Amino acid sequence: MRSPVFEEFDPAGDCDCPGCVHWRRVLPHSPAGRSVGHPAANRTLAVAAAAATAIGAHAAPALAAPHAAGSPAAPAVPRVLAGDEPDTPQGPRAPLHGPGGRAAPPAIPARAPATTREAIVERARKWVAEKVPYSTSAYWSDGYRQDCSGYVSMAWGLPGNEWTGSLVKYAEKITKDELRPGDALLFHNQADPFGESHVVLFGGWANAGRTAYVAYEQTRPRTRRTTTPYAYWHHSARYVPYRYRGVAEGTAGPGPQAARPPAAPVRTPFPGAAYFGPGAHNRYVTELGRMLAGRGGARFYAVGPGPRWTDADRRATRAFQQAQGWRGAAADGLPGPLTWDLLVTGGGRDIPAGRSAPPAPPSSHGVPGYPGRALLRPGADNAHVARLGRRLVEKGFGRYFTQEPGPRWSEAHRRGVEAFQRAQGWRGGAADGHPGPETWRRLFS
Repeated sequence: MRSPVFEEFDPAGDCDCPGCVHWRRVLPHSPAGRSVGHPAANRTLAVAAAAATAIGAHAAPALAAPHAAGSPAAPAVPRVLAGDEPDTPQGPRAPLHGPGGRAAPPAIPARAPATTREAIVERARKWVAEKVPYSTSAYWSDGYRQDCSGYVSMAWGLPGNEWTGSLVKYAEKITKDELRPGDALLFHNQADPFGESHVVLFGGWANAGRTAYVAYEQTRPRTRRTTTPYAYWHHSARYVPYRYRGVAEGTAGPGPQAARPPAAPVRTPFPGAAYFGPGAHNRYVTELGRMLAGRGGARFYAVGPGPRWTDADRRATRAFQQAQGWRGAAADGLPGPLTWDLLVTGGGRDIPAGRSAPPAPPSSHGVPGYPGRALLRPGADNAHVARLGRRLVEKGFGRYFTQEPGPRWSEAHRRGVEAFQRAQGWRGGAADGHPGPETWRRLFS
């Protein structure tokens, strides 16, 4: 019988075919990420296995032992990711500013430096504002690695750069109902910890049904703050809530708020973003207005705060958010979990005298903020499409998105709008997946 001929090959690092993905996973990696133990390097075993097969023996060639990916010493190897895997590989544990940094990794058991929830979210916001680019090997000016686990290490104020396999030393598992701003949602994949694991910071619930939340995360291309379906866009069932052990449950910190007397022990929890905005009419709007008036926002109200949402509520909320140093989407005039938490606990800075806010956006068809059908159709690429996608996620109709909704109109936008329209009891042409004035009014009320 003629002996088979074996062809030498090296699994390409930029190929995502099943064969190359398989060999990249099972063969050891060099520091450069290339295979040094591919089949050509084990030709003796391959020929012996073929000879055994030719004479009828049931023998299997021994494969090269895979790298111990679960070990903190494993290198962070860039990978070609498949399908719904998070495109956020991470680096191993490291001191501040990298391997030659000024601080060594902490000894076990880990010491959790004390901090507050407000401080955690403020540090997370700083990277969002600075648009820190994603990297598994670069370190930002504060010494933290620019990947997902380095980002959480920075926000929690840890003494070194951790990875998803070691962050748990500083935290304890909690339940979904116990999540509060500053906690984390962590997915540590034992099978491929440096390629598929991911961790995000929890910024608060985005709706009353707790189907979406505000997430702070370090991912490509840069740090972002976005409304995310619980627990994540993919691998949702494998994300575990964690609470940093060093967090103080109070929100008092350095600055003017430290001298403020402690708030009452019983506080109204954040009801969800759906209770605020155009069309809202409930007791939480009244409570928001009264808290804002007591923090320097009384001048925005010609009439005392009431249960119906008005432009005065938006302007006062925006002024309070700007007083905390927030800008852009973080100061949109709609209260989120952190805004509410600062108000009910007496934390943060008061609204300075004389500060105002820009006027509300113009309305179309009598509906505030509605841009018209021309900007919400196939081929559209604008901020209104992105806003629509985020709102669909907040309202629980974001299951068609596999990643954060962007400004380009997609089939996921259409299907999400159609599902929302059908939830209103509409059928036929009234549920075509394209938002008209009434769809927009209901969606944003």
